[in-house]
Order: sequence, then C-alpha cells, then structure tokens
Amino acid sequence: MRVGLIAEKLGMTQLFEDNGSQVPVTVLKVDTCAVVSLKNKEKDGYSAVRLGCKESSEKHINKPQLSYFKKIGCKLFKILKEFRVDDESAYKVGDTFDATHFKEGQFVDVIGTSNGKGFAGAMKRHGFSGLRATHGVSVTHRCHGSTGNRTLPGRVFKGKKMAGHMGNQRVTMLNLKVHSVDKDKGVIFIRGAVPGSESGIVYIRDAIKKLI
Repeated sequence: MRVGLIAEKLGMTQLFEDNGSQVPVTVLKVDTCAVVSLKNKEKDGYSAVRLGCKESSEKHINKPQLSYFKKIGCKLFKILKEFRVDDESAYKVGDTFDATHFKEGQFVDVIGTSNGKGFAGAMKRHGFSGLRATHGVSVTHRCHGSTGNRTLPGRVFKGKKMAGHMGNQRVTMLNLKVHSVDKDKGVIFIRGAVPGSESGIVYIRDAIKKLI
C-alpha cells in the first residue's frame, strides 16, 4: 500500500469521450503534499506516513499543533493526514507528492465527510415508504410505524431504523476510477460522485479491494 493524497473537492462536471459518450466526474484539486513525519513498526507498532497540506502561518495554528511542528522542525500546515503504508523506509521527510501520484485508469478509494442533513425522518433517512395516505390514517403519513413487539422483549432493539441525525459522517467510496489527471492545474478527475460538499477536504488512496 502506497501513501495517499490530501485533496479539495471543487465540485462535479461532465467530460466527453472520443466516441461522444458523456462521463460525470468529480474534480479534486491537489495541492503539493509534503511528508511531515514517519512511523515504523519497531517504535510505533505500525508503518505510516504523515502528510501535510496547505501551508499556514503561526496565527492560524493552535498551540498544540504549533508545538508539534516546532518539535519536528518542519513547515506549518493547516491539514495533516496519516496514511498506512507497507514500507515507510521508501519515504523520507520532505518528500512531496502532486496530482500525478495517481494515474489515469487506476482505481482509488476516496474518504470524506458527507453533507449534514440535520434531524431527518425515517422516510428521508432510511427510505421508508411511510403509512397510507387514506383509509383512516391521520397526521402520521410520514411516520415509521411500529418499532417493536409487546411484553416480549418489551423494548426497542439497538440499531432500529428510526428518525434521527442524518449525514455529517465519515464516508469511504470504494473502487472509483481515475478518469484523467491534469498535471498543470493539479487536478484529478474521478468518475462518479465522492462524499462531501464543495471545498471540502477528502483523502485519496489506492483501492484496497481491487485486484487490478
């Protein structure tokens, strides 16, 4: 497993193939990602590479992070992300990566935070059909209905699909295909949609469940 990249989601658009077919793509902007520190199995118990992205100034960094950056003696970054790797010795502090780290046609996983929807009902949150719109159903058309049995078990089981908080969760989209890479603009075009809102931060890595 190689190190991944930190990217910013710019939005979605469409591209056209040579045969005229339309392809929906998500545009991900990749600023230069630099290796901040390394972790090894002997000292930390696992191999990993920590990347930093988007350089910042001291006034925009909190005190714990500022102390960390001064301790390791590197530039100040707004965003830090740790990626597990097979062999950390293949990297060294100061190495940089750009959009060309991924190639056209390869499969990747994209990790992001889904858009928050607030408190949502069972129909919107879980796709329930709701109750009948006639024959005596009053007021409760969008309710989820029964949540359990009677005396036994006498409670609602954990995990029951009900109304509640929706969205604003970590989501991983697996096996997305890289349509193309624009080196000059530092942009990666991913086929399909990825989680998060425009200008949101996402993390890209090699697909872990794809054999090719």
